[in-house]
Amino acid sequence: MNIFLDTHVLLWWLDDNPLLSKEVRSAIASSENLVILSSVVIWEIRIKQALGKLVVTPDFYDVLKNEGFEMLSITPDHAYAVGELPMHHRDPFDRMIIAQARLEGLTIATQDAVFKQYDGVSVLGV
Repeated sequence: MNIFLDTHVLLWWLDDNPLLSKEVRSAIASSENLVILSSVVIWEIRIKQALGKLVVTPDFYDVLKNEGFEMLSITPDHAYAVGELPMHHRDPFDRMIIAQARLEGLTIATQDAVFKQYDGVSVLGV
């Protein structure tokens, strides 16, 4: 399975937070799954850090690179697909994650129940 991490799932994984479900934790840890991280997740974290809403370690980016996650860049096709989504979710970062997952055929690891409202999106964790 190709697991696509939502922002809070990444943060919970890195922090070993007990809020991360056993199902999602096992899926991320399994060598049988490819774990994918969108550049939009890094963008969201850095914006929240700059606004003082989130604290991450100074070596945060190095930690990410050492996790061995596959990185997914934002393409023009992804950007265009955001406009095709119904407005179930207004968060621009989440909308990009949804658009990327739909186009790339990825399963999103998230606790956000709104993601399930989108056709063509597979969700793990809710």
